[in-house]
Amino acid sequence: MKALVVITGRGLGGDAVIAYNVITSLEANGIQCELALDESAPGILFKKKGYSWHKISIPQAGGHAATKFSSIKAAFRMFTATFKARSLIKKLDVDFVVGIIGGGAIVASVGAKLSHKPCVDLCCTPLDMKVCPKFNDCFVLPEYYLFRENVLPDNIHKTYYPLNDDVDSGDAKIALEKLKEYPLFDENKKTILFSSGSSLFKGMIEACSNFSEFTDEYNLLLIGHPMHEEYFDLINEDKIIFLGYIDWLNHIFDFIDLAVLTDDGVMIEEVIACKIPIVTVTKIKWGRYHNIAGIYEGAILETDSNHANEIILEAFKNYDSIKANVNKYSEEVLASKEILAKKIIDICGK
Repeated sequence: MKALVVITGRGLGGDAVIAYNVITSLEANGIQCELALDESAPGILFKKKGYSWHKISIPQAGGHAATKFSSIKAAFRMFTATFKARSLIKKLDVDFVVGIIGGGAIVASVGAKLSHKPCVDLCCTPLDMKVCPKFNDCFVLPEYYLFRENVLPDNIHKTYYPLNDDVDSGDAKIALEKLKEYPLFDENKKTILFSSGSSLFKGMIEACSNFSEFTDEYNLLLIGHPMHEEYFDLINEDKIIFLGYIDWLNHIFDFIDLAVLTDDGVMIEEVIACKIPIVTVTKIKWGRYHNIAGIYEGAILETDSNHANEIILEAFKNYDSIKANVNKYSEEVLASKEILAKKIIDICGK
């Protein structure tokens, strides 16, 4: 069987990682995969992995940050985009189509419908969930509120993020040796990771800075590339070990004692897979709130920015019980990639 995977975004961030893991899991189950990205996407992740892709139009409204204006603008572009997708589907003669989040999911859904091909989508934004279930089966990711519902329509299913195969294969010794290169690092202290993902938001920098002023009893690692140049000036490297964007996160995950993250994104599951307790600071990304702590009950402590210092200390005070709950979810999220692939094949092979 052959599938076309339609991917939103620029082919280098979180959506690309999700798509890559879906693709490799489908390939492991005997499915040949063709990729489609927006014509403006550099596709850096896929280029590094040795994949080529087809260039089509994949409009984006802005995901969770979409406005009414950006949604209307994307809708006009979507009309042409779906017919381009239809042409590509027919040209490649694929057996089914997979759409990855936002515009990629919508283009896949409508293009597949016009081509009379089965389709499934991974969805997590209000717009893709408004459109895609009208055409085909969809898998909702943890950010979307339906993930918390016990009863769902027959064509809507839940899935954790499909994770990298090596996510839990880090080596704490490698992380330790790398961290020793930073004069501020003290191997006798416990270590806390602060991150909002590959892009570093102002609110996470502030949370880390506030904690660095609150206590000096921990190593504080700040990870990610600041979204704006002026954010660099907010990082006090006399108290914070700023690592920026790194490619050895799996080793960091095997070393740290606690992760302080935003309440969204794949990094939460990556850290859970590595059995590390988490504190989520809510509403850092465009004021969004997802109640991720409600999904992983007991494994995550949730806080707003005003009370983050106290909740971080509370996490260490209740560390053993939180870690026990994290361990319960670890195997489940590690298995999500293979489970998702089999479900996609089952649905599209009917």
